[in-house]
Amino acid sequence: MKPSEVRELSEKEREEKIRDYEEELFNLRFQMATGKIENPGRIRIIRRDIARFKTIQNQLTATVEQDAGEDKGEES
Repeated sequence: MKPSEVRELSEKEREEKIRDYEEELFNLRFQMATGKIENPGRIRIIRRDIARFKTIQNQLTATVEQDAGEDKGEES
């Protein structure tokens, strides 16, 4: 998924996607251990997708917290 598409998702949808990707990564690692993996390159793609989702989620969380902090400063 492209970063712009990830940013358009709601927080709940991003969390669900991360959970789905982590489950898929677990299954791929299990297949790797048993020697039945069809596409080992998929592990790399999934790991990058998880990192992309978590990075964007952290950026958005930091932005929200920063905005909340600025709002408190203006009220004083």
